[in-house]
Amino acid sequence: MQRTRKYAVMAAALATIFSARALAGPEAVPPAATPFHVGAYELVSLRDMAFVEPNDGKTFGVGEPESAVADVLRKAGAPTDKIMLSVDALLVKMPGHVVLIDTGLGPKIGGDLMQSLALAGVKPDAVTDVLITHSHGDHVGGLVMADGKSAFPKAVIRMSKTEWAWMQGHKGAATIVRAVAGQMKPFTPGTPILPGITPIAIPGHTPGHVGYQIESKGRHLFDVGDTVHSSIISLAKPQWAMGFDNDEQQGEASREKVLAKLAADHERIFAPHFPYPGVGYIVKKGDGYGWVPDLKPAVDKTGE
Repeated sequence: MQRTRKYAVMAAALATIFSARALAGPEAVPPAATPFHVGAYELVSLRDMAFVEPNDGKTFGVGEPESAVADVLRKAGAPTDKIMLSVDALLVKMPGHVVLIDTGLGPKIGGDLMQSLALAGVKPDAVTDVLITHSHGDHVGGLVMADGKSAFPKAVIRMSKTEWAWMQGHKGAATIVRAVAGQMKPFTPGTPILPGITPIAIPGHTPGHVGYQIESKGRHLFDVGDTVHSSIISLAKPQWAMGFDNDEQQGEASREKVLAKLAADHERIFAPHFPYPGVGYIVKKGDGYGWVPDLKPAVDKTGE
């Protein structure tokens, strides 16, 4: 089923979810920056915030009994009444470029991306390129500051042509569109847009949603964007409908195709909504898939 919900409604829903950090309770998290390498490139997983989705049949397992969702969570040793998700971004440092992939929620709604960037030793003016997987608020909200101005004024900002056109058509995105239009350079997925970085079309979650393949010296990492959300439910039951997908059937097809390839290729990934720092591998597990984390979060001693 293709969803016709307006972008403004989605934006309002996201704002409601993310504005009150109390909703995350103990999952309210401090900024964090966890470095690792892909070949010659230094990457940093940047924590923005965390949130909790209730097991109410509206987001995960749409159309399935809440008891079925609870059973999947129970088998994984997780709480059965809620799904805990992280909101993270990815920094890529390469010669001549400081690249940020996605921007979190933004300071107006309580995102900590700027603080995490500071922990990584990067100032906003030093970011040369901002790559967007898709235009939902938890990925583009950090493109603007609380005053509505561009958060990364010296950067080229890029998303797929399809996604940019879709975003421009929604009033709920008007403030961001207005702030970054002069910096926007949309692309057609499938060819490199920076040395070693290629956007890959993964439609369904949004019409122009992409992932980013990162390669250096024969090493690879794939930023999956919102192809998957929960490291438990999205993997154990990839065929279940996801309430945030614009087109549920296309989202399911993309999810199953991508997961099968990632597992078969043993491809290292970055998943921005998986438990921080969100780096690891997808493995086949029964009729579905499982998550094998491959990076421990860095400890921020500045807050101790």
